[in-house]
Formats: sequence, structure tokens, C-alpha cells
Amino acid sequence: MSIAALREFVIAFGHLLDTRPQEAEILDQGGALLRRLVARDDWLPDAFAKAHPERYQQFLLHADSTERFSVVSFVWGPGQATPVHDHTVWGLIGMLRGAEYSQAYRKRDAVLQPHGRPVRLAPGDVEAVSPTVGDVHRVYNAFDDRDSISIHVYGANIGAVRRHTYPADGARKPFASGYSNTQLPNLWDRSAELRRTT
Repeated sequence: MSIAALREFVIAFGHLLDTRPQEAEILDQGGALLRRLVARDDWLPDAFAKAHPERYQQFLLHADSTERFSVVSFVWGPGQATPVHDHTVWGLIGMLRGAEYSQAYRKRDAVLQPHGRPVRLAPGDVEAVSPTVGDVHRVYNAFDDRDSISIHVYGANIGAVRRHTYPADGARKPFASGYSNTQLPNLWDRSAELRRTT
């Protein structure tokens, strides 16, 4: 397994942000980059693809040095789900393995309620979230008998962003998600690739 595809994605996404695009361009062009990454399932190291028996995992794969963006793998065990939550920044969700549902929520008469039908993401699909296009949702594994994995890109170091969950009682509760891992994949050691070409 080679993580070169992830490295190429990180470099390309950084170049995209270097052009100082508007959010719509980030979601469009960045979405195309993420779609290309999740179109293949041969690059995610096993350490960042492990489900936990009790809760979903959020593994940091990369954080930009100036925290302009971060890349995470979400690993959903059978039947696992998030609470209703927001992001406060733009985000892209790309389905790598399995499937998940995303149920949007909107305020109606000052009450947060499901909006529309849940969107089912299958491998290769990409969905966007942000305060401008819709930022509050609940995500859950489409399967009760197997794991699912999605790759998310956010417009910040998402594990350190103050966000909110929205419990059924209607109160907004602050949280910062953090990450499930304490180590990162080594994207920058190209020595094995160089040895193969000499």
C-alpha cells in the first residue's frame, strides 16, 4: 500500500488554497480533488481505518501547517452515528468504503428539524457542508453489519474548532472533537519510492 495518493491530494489542495479562492470554488474544485482521491481504495493505512466497538473514530491524516485545512478519516462501526452537529467552517465529505447517510437539519419556527430526506453517500460520492450551504447534520453508517469509512476535508484544524451539538432538548452544546489518533501517517518519506526507481 502506498499513501502517495494522499500526499498528492494534500499538495493539490494546498495549491488550490494558495490561489485564495472563494468558498464556492473550494467546494467545487476541492470536491473534484476529493472525488479523485476516494475513487480508489488502496491508499489509507490500516491504522487510520480501524473501527471502535462503541463509537465512531475521527483520525487526523493531515493538518496544513497554517491550519487552512485538515484531512481526516471517519471510521463508522456497524450502526454508529454522530449527534446532530455543526462545523462552523466549510467541509467536504468523500465516501471511501461502505456507505453513510447524512440527514440535514434546519431551523423551522425556531426549532431545529430534519430537512429533506437523508442523502446516501456511496464510494466515490462527495458532499459539501458549510454555514452558507447547510452546516447542521447528523451522519450515520448505512450498515448494521459492517464498517464504513469517509474522508473529510475541512477549512480549519477541525479537531480544535469550537462547534456545537444539538440534543433533542433543543439546547446548543459546545464541543471540540479532537482526534482519535496520536500519530500521523508519514506523507513525506519518499525514500521507498526513490529506491524503486533507481
